[in-house]
Amino acid sequence: MFFHEVFSSVQGEGPYVGNRQVFIRFVGCNWQCAFCDTQTDIKPKYFLLEKTPGLRDFLKLENPVEPAMMGELIKDYYNLERHHSISLTGGEPLLHTEYIKQLVPHIQGTRRGIFLETNGTLPDKLASVINIIDIISMDIKLHSSTRENTPWERHKEFLKVASQKDVYVKLVVSSDTTFSELEQAIQIIKNIDQSIELVLQPVTPKGGILPPSNNYILSIQELALKTLKNVRIVPQTHLMMGHL
Repeated sequence: MFFHEVFSSVQGEGPYVGNRQVFIRFVGCNWQCAFCDTQTDIKPKYFLLEKTPGLRDFLKLENPVEPAMMGELIKDYYNLERHHSISLTGGEPLLHTEYIKQLVPHIQGTRRGIFLETNGTLPDKLASVINIIDIISMDIKLHSSTRENTPWERHKEFLKVASQKDVYVKLVVSSDTTFSELEQAIQIIKNIDQSIELVLQPVTPKGGILPPSNNYILSIQELALKTLKNVRIVPQTHLMMGHL
């Protein structure tokens, strides 16, 4: 498997913001969001591994990496007992489910297990690994923010599978996000479980995509709270802190 980087930092998004995690950043994605900041090289010759959490003293190691070797590297450099969880992020980790099945047994020992960050478009892939995932951060990809058509049916099927575990839904909201888009997302959550948490994340400006005004994001939250039990506004706090 090819990777971009491995490091220890705090979760910067959603309801688990501030928790310490080991991040394993997979290559490749099946979606192309206009605001995305992820590298696009799907077979980089090297990946970066942070030796000392927070110091950015990266080792440059060769790709690809076998699952057992990745597990050894993580346990050699990070005390997993002091970490909330291990975040499988990307790119889109669910493009690599066979690798994940082999990797997870080698990265046990955190306080809450395996944390999956996903674009929420591959329900069958999720179903194949759901038993070894503990927490799921699922995006619903709004056209107004990504400039890609929203796959509503795939998102619905994905959340049905994800609802077996601790899951929250994240919407990246831009100045162009419409109430109509939000209402469709709300209905998907409502029809599965009204208590599933919805996180509204103002977009970090990139690719011509601009964040909503404070008044608009509050009005979107108010609309969502008419139907759902838990709705938060959480920006990308790790960027504010200057962390990875």
